[in-house]
Amino acid sequence: MSSVIIDLLGKSPVKPIQEHIGKTYQCSQLLEEFLIAANGNNWQQAAKLQAQIVEAENQADEIKHAIRANLPKSVWMPFARSDVIELLTVQDRMANKAKDIAGLMLGRKMVFPQSMVASAQQMLKLSINAAEKAKDAISELDELLESGFSGKEIDLLQGLLNELDKIERDSDKAQVLIRADLLALENDLPAVEVMFLYRIIDLIGDIADVSQQIGNRLLLLSSK
Repeated sequence: MSSVIIDLLGKSPVKPIQEHIGKTYQCSQLLEEFLIAANGNNWQQAAKLQAQIVEAENQADEIKHAIRANLPKSVWMPFARSDVIELLTVQDRMANKAKDIAGLMLGRKMVFPQSMVASAQQMLKLSINAAEKAKDAISELDELLESGFSGKEIDLLQGLLNELDKIERDSDKAQVLIRADLLALENDLPAVEVMFLYRIIDLIGDIADVSQQIGNRLLLLSSK
């Protein structure tokens, strides 16, 4: 894969950046099936999905390292080298959060209490939607460059980022509600289980937060 990335970098880092977020988004997307399998105590299926998440995260790392190692230092690029590295770093967090969720739940055979399953799945869907909007925004990067970050392309970007902001706010609200649900159950659950459930809730919400950060980084690039 790295040789393909290096070839692409000969022209611009944009396509590799888009390929990278495609892999990080794949990690988040796989979480939906993973959570269903875990909450259904289907740990064999959950293990297969966790392995797929790890593989996608490893592929994202390979792309990231290839971009970092081969970014031109003296040749003109559409962005500052530091901006490209910072965007990659933020994108990378999306995959890391997904890997952490799957690894923690699988390792401890964690499930949400039955009364919280629907809320957890809804919150995860919001985070995955946010991740998808971030991916869509990065997918517009080459068109934005061609347009000089103006005209209908910048309007399209702003529309995507507005949607992303709304999803992130909805995710925050969902997180408040599910934490309240867990608080009501604390006395009926082992303390260690409660602690790890709060951690999983935080990590799911982090995916939406990171997605918004990706949008903000892209908006910053477009304003330079």
